[in-house]
Amino acid sequence: MKNEIIFIMGVSGSGKSTIGELLAKKLDLPFFDADDFHPIENVEKMKAGNPLNDEDRAPWLDNLNELAKQQLKQKGAIITCSALKEKYRISLEKGLTTLPKWIFLNGDFEMILARINQRENHYMPASLLQSQFDALEIPANAFTVDIALQPTEIVENILSKL
Repeated sequence: MKNEIIFIMGVSGSGKSTIGELLAKKLDLPFFDADDFHPIENVEKMKAGNPLNDEDRAPWLDNLNELAKQQLKQKGAIITCSALKEKYRISLEKGLTTLPKWIFLNGDFEMILARINQRENHYMPASLLQSQFDALEIPANAFTVDIALQPTEIVENILSKL
């Protein structure tokens, strides 16, 4: 699979980074975590327990769109990004010569909350999870994966659909 962008999306705590890294290894593609591209102001806002708004997200989405364009010219890439709203996904796709594939990691609130409460060294507090679910617009054009499966099963499921 060459010169293709695969976005792995879902709310915080759905396993995007874990699945993205595993899938990138399987497909021999570079992996990028959108969390690493947030401006410091966004990180500080989330650390303080305040959800991001559309204005906060705009420059972040533009940076990720540029990353996708660059990677599409090379080998392609796996990029994880919450991409909660359809308009965010449209921003991420803007100007790409090949439309990306979307993988939606879907799970229920309680399961994801438990995962967030177990992880360490992440700036996204559990108190913001409800705001993510409130903003989430289920994508129509994505392959949806149940996150109750083990990570290796999720990756195999994705690979069978790509």
